[in-house]
Amino acid sequence: MATTPRRPTNPKDAAEALFAPVKKAAAPAVEKRAPPSVKEQVAIKLDSAVIEYFQEDGPGWQDRINDALRAVMEANPKD
Repeated sequence: MATTPRRPTNPKDAAEALFAPVKKAAAPAVEKRAPPSVKEQVAIKLDSAVIEYFQEDGPGWQDRINDALRAVMEANPKD
């Protein structure tokens, strides 16, 4: 009759078995684009004439540049 030892033969293996990592389900795919409402600060070089054109109508010129770029993006989808 075989007897099992009262204590594991290797305490390190017994301890590691207690703290074995839990298998996690794969994370769902995340779209790489940020939502339209999220804006990031970037540095971009534009021609002086382009900046003057958008600044002529006063405050909000950066939003107008963003709107113009979005219109071009939507008119020419990459997909």
